[in-house]
Amino acid sequence: MPAPSVRAMILAAGFGTRLGKLSQRRPKPMLPICGAPLVRWAVLWLRAQGVRELVINLHHLGEQIVAELGDGSQLGVNIAYSDEREQILGTGGGLRHARHLLDDGRDTPIVVVNGKILCDLELAPVLAAHRRAGHEATMVLRSDAEGHWGAALGDDGEGRLTTFLGRTRAGAPSGPPRMFTGIHLLQPRFLDRVPAQGEQCIVQTAYRELFEHGEVGAQVHGGYWWEHSTPQRYLQGIANVLSGRAQLPWAERPPVSVDPSAQLGRDVELREPVFIGPGAEIGERAVIGPFTQIGAKAVVEAGVCVERSAVWPGARVAQDLREQVSTG
Repeated sequence: MPAPSVRAMILAAGFGTRLGKLSQRRPKPMLPICGAPLVRWAVLWLRAQGVRELVINLHHLGEQIVAELGDGSQLGVNIAYSDEREQILGTGGGLRHARHLLDDGRDTPIVVVNGKILCDLELAPVLAAHRRAGHEATMVLRSDAEGHWGAALGDDGEGRLTTFLGRTRAGAPSGPPRMFTGIHLLQPRFLDRVPAQGEQCIVQTAYRELFEHGEVGAQVHGGYWWEHSTPQRYLQGIANVLSGRAQLPWAERPPVSVDPSAQLGRDVELREPVFIGPGAEIGERAVIGPFTQIGAKAVVEAGVCVERSAVWPGARVAQDLREQVSTG
């Protein structure tokens, strides 16, 4: 496990534009997945990796994230917030802005994770490789199994990035095409490469400069990874968790489950896998599932069929729902 002094930042300050109307109700990191929003899953993952000091940046509807997590004490971690609600700063600018919360003055690596993903990465070996190589920054990569993420990165199989945004270093093997997972480790000085003002992308600024003038570390993750930037990807992410494709041993409750406090009417049909949260009410003769989550205190009225869908906490469903999200 990483040393307790390692700090992490969850990037949670995006707009969520591709989510359409969903992002009017919740910021992307607050999308609920089988009993917990994405940002809470990120905290639980980091805690399971031994990280206790966390920073989260805030922009669109950031107050929801604060209300969900507070200071982190109930989860056994310490959470500080970096407020970007007046001006969003991007992945690079946000990290630079939060440096005073992340840099412990001892050149301790900083773990960064995008708040819109679920991933089962074991962090300890990645951190060990980063430290052993003495890299200023290490990207966690994966193959582009879906074929639409650009796959513009490549590594040499020995822990070094050799292709960056389609450009392969002279004389270096390009290796199989990879994509960036949104998880990386960096030394505090790496943030000096980010321009000091305005919205900045960490890849287009700091990583571009480091690749041109030095060496970027690269570690490959072959396990589960999913991001949830569109309604379709969000529903598929839920299905991945319910099907067991995503193994999440740090879950606070079983992802496939019916909470004991949920109320199920007569002749309710559950077509597993499903998640039904605390205090949910399912009317008689309703059909729930498969691949469906019903949030806490949500209501599905009698005779309604909810299939391959997500019903958010507190929402009421009065009509059949298929491959949709009911926000309330």
